[in-house]
Parts: sequence; C-alpha cells; structure tokens
Amino acid sequence: MLYYIFEYLDGQFNIPGAGVFQYITFRAAAAFILSLLISTIYGKRIINFLQNQQVGETVRDLGLEGQKQKTGTPTMGGIIIILATLIPVILLAKLDNIYVVILLITTVWMGFIGFLDDYIKVFKKDKDGLSGKFKVLGQVGLGIIVGSMLYFNEGVTIKEQLPLNEQIVQENGKNNVFGEAHKSTKTTVPFFKDNELDYSKAFNFLGEGSEKYGWIFFIFVTVFIVTGVSNGANLTDGIDGLAAGSSAIIVITLAVFAWVSGNIIFADYLDVMYIPNSGEMTVFILAFAGALIGFLWYNTYPAQVFMGDTGSLTIGGIIAVIAISIRKELLLPILAGIFVIENLSVIMQVSWFKYTKKKYGEGRRIFKMAPLHHHFQKKSYHESKIVVRFWIIGILLAVLTIVTLKLR
Repeated sequence: MLYYIFEYLDGQFNIPGAGVFQYITFRAAAAFILSLLISTIYGKRIINFLQNQQVGETVRDLGLEGQKQKTGTPTMGGIIIILATLIPVILLAKLDNIYVVILLITTVWMGFIGFLDDYIKVFKKDKDGLSGKFKVLGQVGLGIIVGSMLYFNEGVTIKEQLPLNEQIVQENGKNNVFGEAHKSTKTTVPFFKDNELDYSKAFNFLGEGSEKYGWIFFIFVTVFIVTGVSNGANLTDGIDGLAAGSSAIIVITLAVFAWVSGNIIFADYLDVMYIPNSGEMTVFILAFAGALIGFLWYNTYPAQVFMGDTGSLTIGGIIAVIAISIRKELLLPILAGIFVIENLSVIMQVSWFKYTKKKYGEGRRIFKMAPLHHHFQKKSYHESKIVVRFWIIGILLAVLTIVTLKLR
C-alpha cells in the first residue's frame, strides 16, 4: 500500500526521499522492524485477550518434567505471528507481485486450518482437534493451489545464462549474460556444478511430447513438500521456543536466497538461477522473520503463550512455499534439518514399535519418546538446553546451506 502511495508521490511531485520505497532492501528492513514491534508490543495484548477468553492449553500427561505447570498457558499464539506478518506486508510489499500473492494465500489458508484445529481442542474440549485426514486434505489443497499458480501463471518465469558466444555486449561494455524470461519447471540441485533438475523430464519414458505432462509431477512435488514441512514444523512445536527459533533461522536464510535469486547482478556473480520479481518476497520473508523473533519474546522458557497449530502449520507451509518459489526446495533437507529429524524420529518410532509388536508380541522403542526433543527431556535435559542446542544445530545447517551457493 505505502509502496504505491510513495511511487505516486515520487512520480507526480518528486518529493525528496519518496523514491526510497522503490528499494526492496529498504522495504524489507522496514517490514522486519515493524513486524518485530507489532509482535512484541501488541503480542502482550493478544496474550491477555486469550487469557480472558480462557484459551488455555490442555497438556497431556506424558510424564515430562515441568509439563503439568504449563496447563492453562494461552494457546493460539500463532495469531500474533500471522498478524505481525500480514500488516507490514500489506503496507510495504508490492501486492500485485505473484510471489507475494501466493505467500499471502498460504498464510491465510494454513492459518485457518491451524485455527480450526486449536478451536476444536480449546472450545470443543476435543484433545485430538481437527481430524488428521482434514489437516492433510488442507495441506494437499494448498499444495495444488500453489503448484498450479507457480506453473500456469505467466508472471512466474526464470532467465537462464546464455553460452559465452551468445552473450550480448551492452553499451556499457558489460555482457548481457541472461536470455529471455520463460516458463520452466527447473529447480536447483545442491552440490553439483550443472545444478539444475527439470521436473518436466519426469515423464520422458513416455516418449516425445511428454514434457507437457511435467506440470503433474511439479504439482505432486509441491504437495509433498508443503505437507512434509508443515507437519515437520508442527511436530517441532513441543517445547518452549523450539519451533519459533528454529523457523526464524530457516526463514532468514531463505531471505538471502530470495534476494540473490531476484537480483540480476548477484545471480550472475554467484551463478544461480535468476528468477525475475522473486526478490519482492524478501519483504514478506523479513516481515515473517520479525514476527517469529518477536513471538519468541513471549514464547521462550517459561512460555507465556504457545503458538498452537495456528502458528506451527502456518510456519511450515510458508517455509515450504518460499523454498519452492525460489527453486531451492531440494535444499530443505539440509536447511530444515531440525524439522526432518523430528519427522523421522516419529516415523522410526512408530514403525519400529509396530514391527516389534507384530514380531515379538511386544512393542519396542528406539527413542525414550518421540519426537526427538522429548527423548532428551526423558534423559533429564532441561528444555532450555535442548532448545539452544537445537538452535545451534540449525545455525550450522543454515551456514552449510548458504555455502552451497559456491560449493559445487
């Protein structure tokens, strides 16, 4: 909104300083600061409102230290994250940018699903919340919408580097290294020199012309990633500050990739896929990062509020969509390694328990409890120590992910 106002003022009246809103870096920094202020200043008011409405967490007795004391702590705190993200984005981002539109849809869609789940738990007194099949249906639905928009919308394009002999020398003496913008289903493969994978080639076995079915595989991949990452974030949200802190690290890293991918100079220098207009996502991403960090003000141990599924499902959905939009989804197993290991710990635990129960008549466990953070709680680690150590691992994974820009 403010972008268009200041664009008009700059164009019509040439007001000094109005042109600064044309710069993504300025608007992204302003969005970060504004979202941080909203989540910290108004977050307390939202928490008080939730307390007045008796929106308290019902904690299951899992035999974990300090667990019973958390009963009654306000939940649905994800509302803080969502509002602190949406307000700066609406004010500062270009709302006609397809990538911003997709992220806004993702935020509202996943926020609504998470809100329904929390509402059923709190007000309907159903500890199971929204049925698992409806959650998955919502995630799949979002994946189909996002995948379709990214594949069919004419505003979603890439520019590929031309061979040296085809590069055009411009008037300033520099080479125009990129070709024309075009539709593509290519993505980035980490650690390889020729690091591009084309989803449209998935059906090559069908023979000539099979590329036209590439959209099916692309949408399938999108659905898989959205579902997997949102569930991973949901499972990670088990102890104070773990999900919000880990997600903030991931999101800030994705902001670097989004800005680089949307900047033709740095895309050329770092030899990464140039995605026109994707840099605008940096405004959304930094607003989201500010909201997460501000939420941590109240969510670190001992938590004054829990994000609930309203927050965790939204976080996972946004991270997945950002990664897919900037063609870096294959980096998620590294960057979102915390989510991955939390997911795997549950899958391994359940699978091994069922297998041993069938074979030996008695279920056995790999971990003392899953997800993994509860395993360490059972080993008498204080949850603050677990969270900080997970954050440290998350930072190491983020640095390794950034290194892939040049490590091929």
